[in-house]
Amino acid sequence: MADLFPNTGGSPRRVRVIDFETTGTPEDEGAEIIELGRIDVDLVTRDIGNAWTSLARPRSPIPPVTMAVHHITDEDVASSPQLATLWQPFFEGCAPEDLLAAHNAQFEQHFHKGNGRAWIDTYKCALVVWPDAPTHSNQGLRYCLGLDLDRELASPPHRALPDAYVTAHILNRLLDEKSPDELVQISKYPALLRRITFGTKAKGQLFSEAPLDYLEWIAAKSDLNADTKFTARYWLKKRGW
Repeated sequence: MADLFPNTGGSPRRVRVIDFETTGTPEDEGAEIIELGRIDVDLVTRDIGNAWTSLARPRSPIPPVTMAVHHITDEDVASSPQLATLWQPFFEGCAPEDLLAAHNAQFEQHFHKGNGRAWIDTYKCALVVWPDAPTHSNQGLRYCLGLDLDRELASPPHRALPDAYVTAHILNRLLDEKSPDELVQISKYPALLRRITFGTKAKGQLFSEAPLDYLEWIAAKSDLNADTKFTARYWLKKRGW
């Protein structure tokens, strides 16, 4: 496949936006990739292109619960290549200094670390850049931001290349607000959440307005997830506690 965006070395020239469809979540033992999709954002011209996708044959049957999400069946992947043979074309033309991006990148990173490349998580970055958006999902941001997309390329959702295509356009909007280095830096931390969605004491409140003693409990004593505890610590520090 011809490389549309040749890299001359040094600084990153592209962000390779990726998406995987799988047989399960990272918490599911033995979950496997069954579809890979990627598309590049050129950091100089901001062009989006160089798309590639492939199904991959898993070792085990696809559970019905995940078929219901992406609608990829055992019959679809029966004659597909094994995953190990697909990494070379998947990363073709992506230099070691280039960046990787995904929406909720922790999911993709569970299945492939990116061979040492730096990552941009468009979900985490969107939470920082557009904190008041009513949703920060991939498809939700598509409509919140009014992205002008090719409907055929963006469909169907929950398939690897269409989701990567949507994410690439979200990334381009993020690049209007932040530099690639800033986006990489934001992506290194847990997600900065906006609103408390649990419990009874402060459910529905903004983290920025929640009682400080409650934030301290979340940060120091709760068994809540890393994103929630990080957000509590952030606002404690921001508010001088």
